[in-house]
Amino acid sequence: MKLTPSRRELLLGAGCCLLSRVALAAPLSRIRRIRLENTHTGESFDGPYRDADGPIPSAVEELQHFFRDFHVDKMGPVDIGALDILADVMALTGLEKASILSAYRTPETNAKLMRTTFGVAENSEHIGGHALDVTFDGKLVQAKNAALFLKQGGVGWYPSSHFIHIDSGPVRHWELDGHGFDHLVAGRKSGGQPVKARLARLHARAKRDFLARR
Repeated sequence: MKLTPSRRELLLGAGCCLLSRVALAAPLSRIRRIRLENTHTGESFDGPYRDADGPIPSAVEELQHFFRDFHVDKMGPVDIGALDILADVMALTGLEKASILSAYRTPETNAKLMRTTFGVAENSEHIGGHALDVTFDGKLVQAKNAALFLKQGGVGWYPSSHFIHIDSGPVRHWELDGHGFDHLVAGRKSGGQPVKARLARLHARAKRDFLARR
């Protein structure tokens, strides 16, 4: 028997093909540009950072300063791979500017955050300059979905704190304070108070996590 795909299946397939072409084509551009602002320092970066020969040295030097650990005013390495992921996410979602909340962290800053902030990893990708915590004026959910679609590294989703984490490390993803916990509360008729208490603690810790990056 001949099976005819439904209209929904055809549209879904066409959409996936389009996204695949965009994702594959973006890194092949001869010149890659990005527009960024640092929410802590008020500094900005707006221009090319890669051309046909690779990363542009003057841009990398500027980004090294832009992505520095603002807590102690120290610069670290710049991972162009993580920046490429962010650029791909922005291209897929039509976002023109990203706001950087956290980039490079010194081991000392990371250790301090571990003592005061829930969710900070001991061997954070931020220490090697491989991670970016970013937010946007809009389309945050779409940006998160685009990052997950790309499967180019780690994706952390912090909806209540209004930012996403992306890194160029192993492909993985997590969600700290999203709707999953709300569904868990709604789905339990007995013993709900401990779950609600846990949800409240997670939200409070996520807020501290966000404020630590300000």
